[in-house]
Amino acid sequence: MKIGYARVSTDTQETHLQIDALRRAQCRRIYEEKASGAKADRPELMRLLDNARQGDVVVVWKLDRLARSLRQLIDTTGLLNEHGVELYSLTENINTTTPSGKFTFHLFAALAEFERELLRQRVHAGLKAARQRGRVGGRPKALTADALKKARALLGSGEYTKGEIAKELAVSRHTLWRALGQETTS
Repeated sequence: MKIGYARVSTDTQETHLQIDALRRAQCRRIYEEKASGAKADRPELMRLLDNARQGDVVVVWKLDRLARSLRQLIDTTGLLNEHGVELYSLTENINTTTPSGKFTFHLFAALAEFERELLRQRVHAGLKAARQRGRVGGRPKALTADALKKARALLGSGEYTKGEIAKELAVSRHTLWRALGQETTS
């Protein structure tokens, strides 16, 4: 049996285009979801995975509707394969019910994994080069050395609470506590 899965990321988006394509593909059952692909908790996808049986084919309009990342796509496809369920993507025309479709899927997955590794290497090389030039990445510190010195002096006087000091320095209490390296007690 062909089982369709349609997903959009937000409640303001519609699945009409996907649903129409899945109906044209003769899906007997269609699961429809409005949830970000980055979310692990997608109830309709879980319901589809629970109900899919050996010999079924899960049909999606595009692969990115099924999963947001390559890792997520491979994991989901692996779950389908464990249950003897195949995958068919209408837009990319990838059909794992055929040997060439399986090959294409794995080739795309391998190329995407390769690209991800190249990107990771480029990012690390760029960060290393920046550090060698004296650049430090990340967000600037909320408290300067002078502000931290002032905070210690005010705290040492015993006349101010950490909350009052944080307000004076225009930072959150958590930021102050973290900078002072002390546990929150007040």
